[in-house]
Amino acid sequence: MAKPLSLDPNRLFPSDLIQRSIARELYEGVAALPIISPHGHTDPRWFADNTPFADATELLLAPDHYLFRMLYSQGVSLEKLGVPSRNGATTTDPREAWRLFSEHYHLFRGTPSRIWLDHVFANVFDIDIRLDETTADHYFDVITGALAGENFKPRALFDRFNIEALATTEGPNDSLDPHKKIAASDWNGRVISAYRPDPVVDPEHEDFQNALDQFAKITGEDTRQWRGYLNAHRRRRADFIAIGATSSDHGHPTAQTADLSDRECEALFNKVITGDFDTGEAELFRAQMLTEMAKMSLDDGLVLQIHPGSFRNHNDWLFKTYGRDKGADIPMRTDYVGALQPLLNRFGNDSALSIIVFTLDETSYSRELAPLAGHYPALKLGPAWWFHDSPEGMRRFREQTTESAGFYNTVGFNDDTRAFASIPARHDVSRRVDCSFLARLVAEHRLEIEEAHEVAADLAYRLAKRAYKL
Repeated sequence: MAKPLSLDPNRLFPSDLIQRSIARELYEGVAALPIISPHGHTDPRWFADNTPFADATELLLAPDHYLFRMLYSQGVSLEKLGVPSRNGATTTDPREAWRLFSEHYHLFRGTPSRIWLDHVFANVFDIDIRLDETTADHYFDVITGALAGENFKPRALFDRFNIEALATTEGPNDSLDPHKKIAASDWNGRVISAYRPDPVVDPEHEDFQNALDQFAKITGEDTRQWRGYLNAHRRRRADFIAIGATSSDHGHPTAQTADLSDRECEALFNKVITGDFDTGEAELFRAQMLTEMAKMSLDDGLVLQIHPGSFRNHNDWLFKTYGRDKGADIPMRTDYVGALQPLLNRFGNDSALSIIVFTLDETSYSRELAPLAGHYPALKLGPAWWFHDSPEGMRRFREQTTESAGFYNTVGFNDDTRAFASIPARHDVSRRVDCSFLARLVAEHRLEIEEAHEVAADLAYRLAKRAYKL
């Protein structure tokens, strides 16, 4: 017999009854606020074409590397889950992939993925029994049937989720036509982009040389000359700004920055484009390019996001077989104090520049990042990210950063997701956890209740809107 699925209205609130009551009051004041999703990886074609999602697997399983990594760790084949290899599209039946996922749904107990998915099942699709191998077909049929209706098309879900603004992420050579199509439509949903130039900034990227050539074709600049290369970035950034972008995004291995002379930059660039460089020179080039992007941000106003500290594609076989973003990225120890000093010495005192730094190294929160953000006008802290986008991770973030950086040197929440339907679930978790943290401060007489209401709204909505110029 199927077990019931129900979401407790007090989930994620403190067990202490006094704090729980305060948290519930605070949450009720922010639960219905619009969603600002200023950084993520949803596909703009969903909203440009407004084509219905085909089935439960396409909507919920196929785009979510959080799910792949857990299933793969337990020996589940990505091929059987319907993940296409580099050789082409998958032939796996979506229903069979969903059944396999459902059979292993118990693996997600205690994880944020379980919280998000149960929220989607109950609140988006009105399913009231738990997912397991016995209910897999019921889930697949209910979800897939709903997706065929007008109310479950991408634009309708966007409106239903109360999303005020959503940013996708495109590379320097990606087409911006989907964004132009959205802008030309009669739909008023705000879907913008973020400029992610990693393929033409990272000399160790597997497609670097080809990407440079494509970059030249798109921009009309000589990307094999230092000045032409920089001009190509300026042109491309302008293209992104024209379709609404307010930020750039940089997924470098480390937070290293540099401040080389023009002559040193040109010499280093010449080594990079010929392929005659070592790992130290590749790192130095990436470091210098963060400083170059900061210079451009002062000219064009894009917020500079730095997402360092991931050893990407750690599993060589998986990368060669299936490509990027399949759950094989691993957090690394990351230095910020020394790494960011060249950039901050150059531009950190300029409040006209906005730099948002994220981390996968939680040991750096109280030791490095919060003190840095609590000092430099240009620097703000991004929220708990990726592996730490969880109730525990969010609590640790607030506990370790608030004493040095306060609330107002942070930028609210962003979901950073590829899984569109999880967006309201993720924001709901963030709002509940932040309200719980604030409730403790109120209960300990460290914050007045009216202040807590104001901070809760700032964390849920206003800070992200302000930080990302939305």
